[in-house]
Amino acid sequence: MAIEDRLGTLEDRHEALDEMIRTELSRPGSDDLQLATLKRQKLALKDQIESLRRIH
Repeated sequence: MAIEDRLGTLEDRHEALDEMIRTELSRPGSDDLQLATLKRQKLALKDQIESLRRIH
């Protein structure tokens, strides 16, 4: 069950990052560096999620 809990946590963080990206994109003059950082973090989380799903 620990893996399922971890997956849930990672998926929640992934969704939160997605919302942060959407918010940043909706702002006039959005910060490209901030967007790139958020997208890298989101991709890293996706990789972790995929890895855990393969194990589980």
